[in-house]
Amino acid sequence: MNAASLIGLRAGGVTLALAAALSSGCGPRAQAISEPVADTIRVMAYNIHHGEGMDSVLDLGRIAELITEADPDLISIQEVDSIVDRTEDVDQAKELARLTGMEARFGSFMLYQGGAYGMAVLSRLSVAGSTNLRLPDGDEPRTALALEVQLPRTGLSLRFVGIHLYRTEAERLAQVISLEKQLGNERIPTVLAGDFNSRPGSRVMEHLARRWTVIEKGEDSFTFPSYAPDHEIDFVLLRPAASFEILAEEVLDEPVASDHRPILVDLVVRGKADPPPRSAG
Repeated sequence: MNAASLIGLRAGGVTLALAAALSSGCGPRAQAISEPVADTIRVMAYNIHHGEGMDSVLDLGRIAELITEADPDLISIQEVDSIVDRTEDVDQAKELARLTGMEARFGSFMLYQGGAYGMAVLSRLSVAGSTNLRLPDGDEPRTALALEVQLPRTGLSLRFVGIHLYRTEAERLAQVISLEKQLGNERIPTVLAGDFNSRPGSRVMEHLARRWTVIEKGEDSFTFPSYAPDHEIDFVLLRPAASFEILAEEVLDEPVASDHRPILVDLVVRGKADPPPRSAG
């Protein structure tokens, strides 16, 4: 399925369940009472290699164009510079927000070349707050950037967490264990997305799979390197499973803009519907 197909599916949104009910003879009132309220969202994960493509060209504009075409509600972006010499002193999270029309949060890992290096999350949804969660250090410091956003239809809070694990398996395992402790409540609908630097079946991914739904990508699952992919190391995870329905997923075939391929996932996020009002008398 390509990005255009995903966008077509997205246009149907949560009306799919209503259409099914109507076709089976149920009226809209019965649907409103029996079906939980839901939102449809699109999430994306992309390691952008600080905007430098496989052609060695620094071009944040083409990253922004790809994001705009994919039309995510939330995107976790790894390898982001903020006022760094190598990327012409651009605040990359702020610039991507300007180019895409989204709201940005930057999570710094460490000071680097006159500025900071880390990750970002962009959102089209209303952001209630963000926290940059410190993880155990390896060769480089690491954090997880957690946003709380409000879903437009249900008004539910969704937690969206960007991650970039590094470097050895022991370090990455310590980082995910620390992250789970800091996130706490497993009943809050949460999406964890990013570059895990870990393959399926690794200790890190096996540990996460005990408490998270790891979205499977199908046959075209490799995300790195972008020009000849043979590693699956970028993922989108969900919890609790009952809060989500996976509508579609895709690894976008973009070989030049970065050294990773981006992931797109369409999700239904469900909450409890309000009870119908009691009739007078």
